[in-house]
Amino acid sequence: MYGIVESFISIFVAMAPYLLLGFIIAGMLNEVLKIKNFKKKIGHRNTKSVVYSSMLGVPLPLCSCGVIPTGISLHKSGASKGSATSFMISTPQTGVDSILVTWSLLGLPFALIRPVIAFTTGVFGGMLTNTLTKNETEESDSKKSETESAISKKEPLITKIKNGFKYSFVEFLDDISLWILMGLSIAALITVIIPEDFFTLYLGNRFLSMIVVLIAAVPLYVCATSSVPIAAALMLKGLSPGAALVFLMAGPATNAATVTVIWRTLGLRTLVSYLVSIIGGVLIFGFLIDSFLPASWFVPADIMHIHEHHSPFFHILSITSSVILAGLLLSSYIRKILNRKKGKVCSMEESCSECSKINSVTITIEGMTCNHCVASIKSAISEIEGIKEVDVNLQTKTATVKGINIQLPEIKKAVESKGYKVVG
Repeated sequence: MYGIVESFISIFVAMAPYLLLGFIIAGMLNEVLKIKNFKKKIGHRNTKSVVYSSMLGVPLPLCSCGVIPTGISLHKSGASKGSATSFMISTPQTGVDSILVTWSLLGLPFALIRPVIAFTTGVFGGMLTNTLTKNETEESDSKKSETESAISKKEPLITKIKNGFKYSFVEFLDDISLWILMGLSIAALITVIIPEDFFTLYLGNRFLSMIVVLIAAVPLYVCATSSVPIAAALMLKGLSPGAALVFLMAGPATNAATVTVIWRTLGLRTLVSYLVSIIGGVLIFGFLIDSFLPASWFVPADIMHIHEHHSPFFHILSITSSVILAGLLLSSYIRKILNRKKGKVCSMEESCSECSKINSVTITIEGMTCNHCVASIKSAISEIEGIKEVDVNLQTKTATVKGINIQLPEIKKAVESKGYKVVG
């Protein structure tokens, strides 16, 4: 037990400074790379739109649970299926936070290769989707896009910075905090429990090991950041760099829920191109890495002795960063508990002349996993005529809707158009 705890702390301390820096950059990018500003560039069924979508997706810090409603929303707002697919493939595979964490545990070559593969598979997937769906009619809500463009306003720099930090250390942190801790725990268990050279002894064939890892990774949910310590621990046990890449890229980009939502909202052909691009891409790149690139490029950090090779200054920085990160994770956990326990109060004054006409209904929604889901559902319901207030609670998986003459079928249609399901 002591070895597991020691391993957990070692990895946590090693990741902390890179992860904090990644969070800060991610928040700033989220403010600068507003998706709505790119809708005109990704609305066409051509290669340029697909490339733009993939370029936009690579640095954005969105996991697979958050990228699906965002991608569907892009399509509903005018983006072609190919552009939406390109965005949904490239985004969850990597992000600025996971790139920095990859650098800390797996080295610079791995950190550089991940975004290249994410971009390449995204472009291929988008082009394949455009080819397979060329006879399908594209549906979009152009009115919504025009409205969004009309009401968008330039914000002061200080406001953007505040919003960036709020996104980094509240919304984004809340989304992936649990998965980070789970990834660290799994990595610590692998480090202590699995024998040395396990994969060399039992899965000597590198391509076979890639297939085994792929079968395990596709249905599993793991975010791009939490996949890194697991991959590092597996490589220390003998897993090849190519097989580790398969886990790093396929794990975050695919899971059972993602497959179901894409099939239901964008169709079977889009799902096929999505899976073919990811699975085929990671296997090809994994094979290329194992066959043609020097093994010395892909040596993971020794998790148990990772700090022995750094200067005293960096060691102090790592300890300080880990304390700050631990505090942020604790605050995220407390925030989730409080949100689960407390109910929201109607923001409308009792003296409001319309209060007597206000109806209220609470619905249970299946498929919500992160704050991006909350924002997507809230936006969809708010656009319905007569809706005055929408409160979406991620912890209880419910949405409380207040308005005049509420029509449940309209609410259900709005929610399910984003890829979720109203179950009660």
